[in-house]
Amino acid sequence: MGMTQHAEPAVTTPPAPGRKETDGRTAQRPLALRLLARPDVGVFLGAMAVWVFFLVAAPPVRDGSSMANILYQSSTIGIMALPVALLMIGGEFDLSSGVAVITSALTASMLAYQLTLNVWAGVIAALLVSLAIGFLNGWLVVKTGLPSFLITLGTFLILQGVNLAVTKLVTGNVATDDISTMDGFSQAKKVFASSFEVGGVQIKITIVYWLVFAALATWVLLRTKYGNWIFAVGGNQDSARAVGVPVTFTKISLFMLVGFGAWFVGMHNLFSFNTVQSGEGVGQELIYISAAVIGGCLLTGGAGSAIGPVFGAFMFGMVQQGIVYAGWNPDWFKAFLGVMLLGAVLINLWVSRTATRR
Repeated sequence: MGMTQHAEPAVTTPPAPGRKETDGRTAQRPLALRLLARPDVGVFLGAMAVWVFFLVAAPPVRDGSSMANILYQSSTIGIMALPVALLMIGGEFDLSSGVAVITSALTASMLAYQLTLNVWAGVIAALLVSLAIGFLNGWLVVKTGLPSFLITLGTFLILQGVNLAVTKLVTGNVATDDISTMDGFSQAKKVFASSFEVGGVQIKITIVYWLVFAALATWVLLRTKYGNWIFAVGGNQDSARAVGVPVTFTKISLFMLVGFGAWFVGMHNLFSFNTVQSGEGVGQELIYISAAVIGGCLLTGGAGSAIGPVFGAFMFGMVQQGIVYAGWNPDWFKAFLGVMLLGAVLINLWVSRTATRR
């Protein structure tokens, strides 16, 4: 005799009104924690801490003209830190960026002076040279597969030697000749090294360029296909190539963008001081890279922003001028800068880990 079993219908209890079931994967963290998880927020907090410190330690910083000078120093670093940051997001380095600035200025100055040309001819020639250096770096990295660290270290040494040797050969000195009386100088100075008055305070034009370039770089990263390409090649270039990202074009163009930045800062230096010291620029590449790293750009590529390096550059300018306004021995600048930057990085790391911890 067979027995038939009847299963009781499952009874489900509806969730209590007002309760929303979530798990660890879908739980939303508070807005404040999500904001703190952003690296640019962490560096903003670090920059504000440095600013408050010098407001207390160096009373002259509270003056409008002093703050304008701090922003000017920050802008000369920040303009170069932006393309360096984009390159790092794309997974590469450029150790030649510091001396490339001087190469650009030397090219414009010597070409115009020695050939008695309008200075704009030198400016255009310097732009072509800077873009060519960037193209060569990018092309070598892509075609050889060697780390950009090695390629650009070689470029750094080449440019450093060429800057000194060619300047001595052409001018008989380690510095270029004064070009302030040449045709086109006043117009070029207005473009690259002018200033304007706001509330009785002189504001350098580079501050405006810095902020405009930062806004443009942010738009490119977040709103354009090219920005997606930058993140993709920095994250995994093989996967990016497999989905149709033009890896070669993206990487070479990023190196050329660094060349453009070197040209722009080089022109500012030239038309600010009328002459160029051929041995300068060594070590500046580390400052540009540090500003980008402090701003949240990963050394491994694939992550970062354009806003973070703005605050990173501000920290450099703040410390550089803050020590002077505080009346401290400037010989301590490098040590103090290292302590402040290391502290900022640790704060950034702590904030990010605290914010992302469940």
